[in-house]
Amino acid sequence: MAHAGTLDISNLSKQYRVKGQSLPVLDNISLSIRPGEFISIVGASGCGKSTLLRLVIGLENDYQGEILLDGKRIAGTSLERGIVFQEHRLFPWLTVEQNVSLGLLNAALPDAEKRRSVQEHIDLVGLKGFETAYPYQLSGGMSQRVAIARALVNRPEVLLLDEPFGALDALTRHHLQQELQCIWEQEGITAILVTHDVDEAVYLGDRVVVMEPRPGRIKRIVDVDLPRPRERGSYAFTDIKDDVLAEFADKPDAGLLPPVPARGVADWQFSW
Repeated sequence: MAHAGTLDISNLSKQYRVKGQSLPVLDNISLSIRPGEFISIVGASGCGKSTLLRLVIGLENDYQGEILLDGKRIAGTSLERGIVFQEHRLFPWLTVEQNVSLGLLNAALPDAEKRRSVQEHIDLVGLKGFETAYPYQLSGGMSQRVAIARALVNRPEVLLLDEPFGALDALTRHHLQQELQCIWEQEGITAILVTHDVDEAVYLGDRVVVMEPRPGRIKRIVDVDLPRPRERGSYAFTDIKDDVLAEFADKPDAGLLPPVPARGVADWQFSW
């Protein structure tokens, strides 16, 4: 089992230079994440959710404030932090086994131990038997499983997830959410999920961080004090989901609203 990292974000602000002018993206973000905690971050497009993950993973160092992992300032990328993007980003000319092995490319481990870890994580994401398959032979959900295995294979302290299921159909997304919860519990690591899907955020998160945009600020943090696995149809689950959605009532965003019921024939008569 991996060591679960403690992440402390203090007074974090970030700006970009656009046409010679400063464009604030994040403003005074402070958040402490406990070891083994699962944090969900939701917010409308442009609130800086993905930028926050980029800073935590170490892809950018130009910011104000501090980001500490186990008390040490994050500087650059590291095997201590793994990330999964919305696109699986697999290399099409490599097999499942070879794609997962890339996560150990810079790891100082004997070859036998690398092979063992790769196989363990392929098994972990439910892809045993697909080791020699190529990405074109996999479904979208299976490809994302490979990406998750690749992010976990070096046993990072923190797993970052940037809308990992956003491009999948609803049934596959729900299934992989359940799988991700099992994987997170088994690995015992700290996880941070960025998503537009409030249902997903409540289903997976111990806490839901609600952000407001331009520049991105933490508006509210909602505790999800529900036993796992969670029942999406329960009153308690719906109550927390509605509570989070209410934070966006003044500024609705298509990605943060409940599904619109299917329209009847009469509704389509005037849709032109």
